[in-house]
Amino acid sequence: MGISRYTLAAVLAVSLLGCSRPAQQPEVRWISVEQLSASFAKAAPMAVGFDIDDTVLFSSPCFYEGQRKYSPGSNAYLKDMAFWTETNGGCDRYSIPKDVARALIAEHQRRGDRLFFITARPQTEGEQLTRILRETFAITDMQPVVFTSGPDKTRFIHDRGLQVYYGDSDNDITSARDAGARPIRVMRASNSTNQPLPVNGALGEEVLVDSAH
Repeated sequence: MGISRYTLAAVLAVSLLGCSRPAQQPEVRWISVEQLSASFAKAAPMAVGFDIDDTVLFSSPCFYEGQRKYSPGSNAYLKDMAFWTETNGGCDRYSIPKDVARALIAEHQRRGDRLFFITARPQTEGEQLTRILRETFAITDMQPVVFTSGPDKTRFIHDRGLQVYYGDSDNDITSARDAGARPIRVMRASNSTNQPLPVNGALGEEVLVDSAH
């Protein structure tokens, strides 16, 4: 005897109830560079900050080479000060400036804002990153790069009175928020060596449109 349409409907209903639904993600708060600029229109010149790796520079070439040279197949190179000395000492001449960073830096300089660059990289002797950033982005009032030697940047953002902070990582967003700054997410390129990719907008922050490159 065949299965009645009522029995079949009941089986399908039970099957559907048994399927787990993915947790609903919060709606991403997308913002363009133009919209961001408009939001600053009535603000007086202010202090703003930028993360470096995957935010203003696509620096994966340095990290790719560092892993190949210092710890093939593992991330142990990230704890090797020889790697950091070499990278901070000029490897970023091979890093690719991000288009979104050029647009943001140009806008903030036009406004007369003071720019700070804060990175989780450790401080090393003979760093050339400050010079490379100044020359790459034509920064007229370049402040020395701030090396925090770790992901939490709250104190460094707070002490400089930053009102806006741009970054690609969750730590950038939470540090900015804890310091009282406006966090803006810059998207990390999908081919970055820094994996896994963060979930853009997961912390309720604003995310810059088309900012992966």
